[in-house]
Amino acid sequence: MFFLLFLLMYLFTLLGNLLIMTTIWGEHSLHTPMYLLLCALSISEILYTFTIIPRMLADLLSTHRSITFMACASQMFFSFTFGFTHSFLLTVMGYDRYVAICHPLRYNVLMSPRGCACLVAWSWAGGSVMGLVVTAAIFHLTFCGPNEVHHFFCHVPPLVKLACGSNVSTVARGVGLVCIMALLGCCLLILLSYASIIATILRIPSAEGRHKAFSTCASHLTVVVVHYGFASVVYLKSKGPQGLEGDTLMGITYTVLTPFLSPIIFSLRNKELKNAMKRNFLSKLFLQSS
Repeated sequence: MFFLLFLLMYLFTLLGNLLIMTTIWGEHSLHTPMYLLLCALSISEILYTFTIIPRMLADLLSTHRSITFMACASQMFFSFTFGFTHSFLLTVMGYDRYVAICHPLRYNVLMSPRGCACLVAWSWAGGSVMGLVVTAAIFHLTFCGPNEVHHFFCHVPPLVKLACGSNVSTVARGVGLVCIMALLGCCLLILLSYASIIATILRIPSAEGRHKAFSTCASHLTVVVVHYGFASVVYLKSKGPQGLEGDTLMGITYTVLTPFLSPIIFSLRNKELKNAMKRNFLSKLFLQSS
């Protein structure tokens, strides 16, 4: 039952993000910084889920669930890389909306194609650094005892429980602090962007103008709330002695449900993207029938 549910959610996530990407690349009117950033976000989401979910689905069907040391390290590196790249890209998208609404006359300068490409590149570079730092710190620990990971992928808490030595608690606190600081930094920048956006929108005299301005932010803001809501529970909740089951449950929610909701939110709450998808679908349907 869980296998079928997770498989369907994974396929929907994959197809939804691919649909968003093909629609953006095929629709010339969507070749703007906001949608190119959304395309980069979809790529990071596809890669993040691909790092974890196929292996999890295979383990659900298998009776021999094992993973090599190097495969475990690789999974941790890529999951943190793509996960934090996703967070950094959401922050850049918040900055894009801030410039578009608060400084519209300077938008083409501040969010030029070259500037947009640089922001995307820095997001990927930042994600790679986070993945490298976390993975190097965890896999420099000494592992002893029964090397049985009580989790559906190689995540920090279950691996720390397998480590031994005097520096384990120090490394665990250091890794947790780095992750929390990165997430809180992104969250703070997004909050500052939206504080300025809301202040600017409230100064717009017409209700129609305020609605139009806010509608361009609605899908991004919804995804931010979902993403950081689950991430905060995963990283900020207290770790009790009985926390392994809770960690696994929240990890599944963050890994499977959040990427599943993201393409739905962007497709339904973004009018331009939704209309472009309808045009493409109807045109292909018309070509097939004619």
